[in-house]
Amino acid sequence: MAEVRADGRMRRALRAVALDVGLLRRRREFRLLTLGQFVSMCGAQMTFVALPVQCYALTHSTLAVGLLGVAEFIPILLLALVGGALADAFDRRRLIALAEIGALIVALGLVANALLDHPAAWALFVAAALSAACDALRRPPLDALEPRLVARDELKAAFAVKSALWNLAALGGPALAGLLIVAAGYAATYAVDAASFVVALGTLAVIRTPPPPADAEPPSVRSVVAGVRYAASRPELIGTYAVDMTAMFFGMPLAVFPALATRLGDPAVVGLLYAAPAAGAVIASLTSGWSARVHHHGRAVVLAAIGWGVAIAAFGLSGALWVALAFLALAGAADEISGLFRGVIWNETIPDALRGRLAGVEMLSWASGPTLGTAEAGAAASLVGLRASVVAGGVLCVAGSGAIAAALPAFWRYDARTFTAPPPSPARVTPAPL
Repeated sequence: MAEVRADGRMRRALRAVALDVGLLRRRREFRLLTLGQFVSMCGAQMTFVALPVQCYALTHSTLAVGLLGVAEFIPILLLALVGGALADAFDRRRLIALAEIGALIVALGLVANALLDHPAAWALFVAAALSAACDALRRPPLDALEPRLVARDELKAAFAVKSALWNLAALGGPALAGLLIVAAGYAATYAVDAASFVVALGTLAVIRTPPPPADAEPPSVRSVVAGVRYAASRPELIGTYAVDMTAMFFGMPLAVFPALATRLGDPAVVGLLYAAPAAGAVIASLTSGWSARVHHHGRAVVLAAIGWGVAIAAFGLSGALWVALAFLALAGAADEISGLFRGVIWNETIPDALRGRLAGVEMLSWASGPTLGTAEAGAAASLVGLRASVVAGGVLCVAGSGAIAAALPAFWRYDARTFTAPPPSPARVTPAPL
């Protein structure tokens, strides 16, 4: 009997932390969309590694690798809010498909450039910018569509399932890219990315998604401003944006990975460095069932960001490869926890009428941090060295996250059980079309 009771307790404990994968079985449209985007993400992660590695091979400059982040940030800054406004006015599925087609064309351009006898480094910056532009037009409608495919009480599970699959892509894609670059070259790596977009487009073609509301607002400057104003009126939203941007700007060491792999004498190692954070994120997402019992989401975001900064600083101090990979995995787990609770705050408290525009604001926060952080890490490494730039970034991440929590007490005190989101102002949601 004691063994039976122990077995029962073990099963209950596992259910308490396990991921609700049954959601994929219950929700057909969510399943098709998520799996299609998972395949696309696998390909995108291979290009995510191949671009900086090829750039470093052509320029031998960590600063040049960092500037790829600047090339990506500019179109995101210009188009993320536009993508959000379009997502609130038009069919979100079709917007995603159009952006995927554009990204497919960019991937084919990278293949063509890699096949040249002397590939052009400038073409990598153009491709990075165009790819980011497509993503800026794709992610707001994608993020705005997903909450409409599940019930409200399934939002946490949906976010966790999506994160788990995307983290698996972020784990396998970079590791495979490191091997494929060495074995078959850059052209083959980019070709895999192009093929992944074809799969994603196939799933989009068979998904049945809710049409835009009959009274959907046409895109306009005023509609974009209304979304930004609504976000600015919500301190708990500002907290999620500020913490993520701070953590990623100071603690994102991606630009130093190609140089670090070269120092280690094995180019294939670069794939492991890019994949290690995703390994930790996968473990965190697969065991995220406990998050349903956490209600102070703002505190969870802050503490997870501090954990990211501590792990990144420890990575910078690491001497052995396996130790460095372990700390990167811990950083990835912390980032996944932060992302889970940020996503829950967004999905549970933002009105659907503003969902697309706020998804654009969210994209500015989670995309600008890594892109500008890549540039910051590359520049810092060229000035003070690899190790010093990484350690200092981790320390600044910890300090910045604590300062934001102190400056935004409403964010720190946020409790999902008692919080009621304010509705959008009617005066701000009836804009005149452009």
